[in-house]
Amino acid sequence: MTMEGRLLVYAPLRAEAACLDGSVRRRSRVIRSGMGPDRSRIAAARGLAVDAAGVAIVGVCAAAVPGLEAGDVVLGSELRRAGEPSVPVPGSRMLAAALRRRGLRPHVGAIESVAELAGPAERRFAAGVGASAVDMESAWLAAAADGRPLVVLRTVVERAGRELYDPRTAVAGARALAALRRATPVLEEWQAALRRRRLMLAAPRSFCAGVDRAIEIVELALEQRGAPVYVRKQIVHNEHVVADLERRGAIFVEELDEIPAGATTVYSAHGVSPAVRTDAAERGLDVIDATCPLVSKVHAEARRFAAAGNTVFLIGHSGHEEIEGTYGEAPDAMVLVEDVEAATRVSAPDPERVTYLTQTTLAVDETAEIIATLRERFPALRGPSSDDICYATTNRQKAVREVAAESDVVLVVGSRTSSNSLRLVEVAEREGAKAYLVDDETDVDLAWIANAGTIGISAGASAPEGLVHSLVASLAALGGADVEQTTTATESLRFKLPQEVRG
Repeated sequence: MTMEGRLLVYAPLRAEAACLDGSVRRRSRVIRSGMGPDRSRIAAARGLAVDAAGVAIVGVCAAAVPGLEAGDVVLGSELRRAGEPSVPVPGSRMLAAALRRRGLRPHVGAIESVAELAGPAERRFAAGVGASAVDMESAWLAAAADGRPLVVLRTVVERAGRELYDPRTAVAGARALAALRRATPVLEEWQAALRRRRLMLAAPRSFCAGVDRAIEIVELALEQRGAPVYVRKQIVHNEHVVADLERRGAIFVEELDEIPAGATTVYSAHGVSPAVRTDAAERGLDVIDATCPLVSKVHAEARRFAAAGNTVFLIGHSGHEEIEGTYGEAPDAMVLVEDVEAATRVSAPDPERVTYLTQTTLAVDETAEIIATLRERFPALRGPSSDDICYATTNRQKAVREVAAESDVVLVVGSRTSSNSLRLVEVAEREGAKAYLVDDETDVDLAWIANAGTIGISAGASAPEGLVHSLVASLAALGGADVEQTTTATESLRFKLPQEVRG
C-alpha cells in the first residue's frame, strides 16, 4: 500500500533503529541494513522498490576530526568511499536548525564510509582528505535514494584519536544513542517540508563594489606582505568572509591597541574616525584603508557641512561602525537620528542652518520618512548633493520588493551584524511576506518553509554569492525546484584599489 509522504529510513543495527521517534516510525518503512558494504548494497537494492517521498540514513559514526564529542550529531553533506565519486547530500544541511532547537550540537561535513572498523590512524587519514566522520554504510546505502531526497544523520560514538574498543566506548555509545533518540524527531519536520518549489532569486544580490574591494585589499595585503595582516573590526559584516580570511592569516581586532607597533593594518569597509587615524599614526602602523568610497563621500560631506556652521542630523543606527566613523568627523556638530520618533524630538541651535546625512545601508522607505519628518520641522533642511544610501542598498531593496510580492516566504542570506541584510528582511516584510535572515542554509527552520510553494531568495551586500548557491541546492534537495531570477538593475561599478596594494 502506498503511503503519501512516507519515508524510507535505514538504520544499520537494531539499537539504532530503536532510537527512531514513534511518529517517524509510524510514517516510515524502516530497514535494518546491517553493518558493512555488502549488507548495505543489498539493503539499498531492496529500498529501490519502496515507494517513499525521501530516504533517511540514521545511526552512529566515529569522529575523524578533533572537536567532535560523543553525542554530537554529524549531518552528512557529502558521502565518500574509496575509489568512487563522492555523493553530495545538500539536503542534510536543512536539519541543523531543528537539531539546535533540541539542544543538540550539529556538525555538517563529509562522511567517509569504510569497509572495516577504522582506528585512530585511519580516521586521521580520512580527516586529512576532508572527512569529518567515518561509518560503514552510508555511501552504499545512498544508492537507494535514486533521485529522491536524501539525508544522513549520524551521532558520534567516539571522538577522534580513541580506539573503538576503548573501555570508555560503552559510556560514549550510550551517549550517542541517547543523542540519536533526541535527534530523530527532526525527520518528521523534514518529511513535512518535502515538495517541489518555485525559487525566485532577487537580482542584484550579494557582494557590492565596496565589499569586493575591501576583501580584495585584505587578500592582496596577505599575498604581498605575508601573514599576519591585522584588520580593525570585521572587514565586512559577514561571518563566512571573516572566517575565510582568518584561515588565510588575517587577524581581526576590535581596537588598534591589540596590534603590534608597525604591523600592517587594514581599516574595514565601514570607515574610521579621525581619532583612529591619529592613533594609528602614533603607533607607526602600516595602514591600508579599505573604507568604501561611498562611505568616504559621507565623511567628506560631514566635514564640509560642519565647517559651514551647520547642525548635521546623522540618520543611522547607534553603535554601527559606519555611524561611529562619520560621527567622529565632526562630533560637536552631529546629532544622531535613529528613527521617526527621534526626528520629532531633535533640536538645533539655528533652525536655518541644518543639514542631514545618512548611513549608506538604511532602508530607503524608512529613511525617506525620517527625512520628511525633519523637513517638516526644519523647512530650511538641506541634504547632500546626491543620495547617501548607496546604489547597492537601493538596488537590493528594490529587487527584494519585487520578489517578496510573489513569495510565500523570503530568505535573506546575511549575518546578523549586517545592517543592509537586516533592512532587506524588513523590506520583504513590508510587502506582506514572511521573511527571515539566515547566515546560510543551516539556519533555515524547516517549519518556515513546510507550506511554502514559492520562496524568494536574496543576499545582503556583504554575503558571498556561493552561500546563495548552497541555499538553492539545499532547498532543491527537498524535492526539486523551478528556479527563476528577477532582475531589477544591472551593476558594473568597480572601485579603484588603494595605492598601497596596486603592486
